[in-house]
Amino acid sequence: MKKFASGVLLGFLASWAVAFASPKANHDGSFWNRLNTAAKDGYVNGYSDAMRVSIGKLDGLNIAADLFHWKGARKIIHQLSGQLSMNDVSSDKAVKQLDELYSNQKYSELDLGQALQLLTIRANEIATPEAPLKNAR
Repeated sequence: MKKFASGVLLGFLASWAVAFASPKANHDGSFWNRLNTAAKDGYVNGYSDAMRVSIGKLDGLNIAADLFHWKGARKIIHQLSGQLSMNDVSSDKAVKQLDELYSNQKYSELDLGQALQLLTIRANEIATPEAPLKNAR
C-alpha cells in the first residue's frame, strides 16, 4: 500500500511539474494575427466542430432535467444550444470578422473563444430578431 501511495504521489508531482513548466498558450489577438489563412480556417472549423459536440452533450442535460423535473430547463438548454451553434456563421465570414476585430489594437487581449462566441451571438440575433412586444403601440 505504501508503494502505491508513493507512486500516486510521485505521479502527481511529476504531472504538476510538467504542467507548471509548459508554456501558457494565450489565444488572443496577437495569436490570431500570427496565423496564416489556412491556420485561421482550421481554427474556426475546429472551434465549430467542438461547439457541435458540446451541443450534442446538451441532450444529456435534457434527460437529467426531465428526470429531476427541472422547470424551465428546456428553454434554458435551447437558448444555450443556440448560443453555442455556429450554423449562422460561415468559416470564411468568421475569419473575416475576426481579422477586422483584431485589427483594432484595443481588442488584442480579447480571448479568441470569447470573440467567436460574440460573433455567433450577433449572427443569431440578426438571423432571429426578437418578437415584437405585445403591449407595444
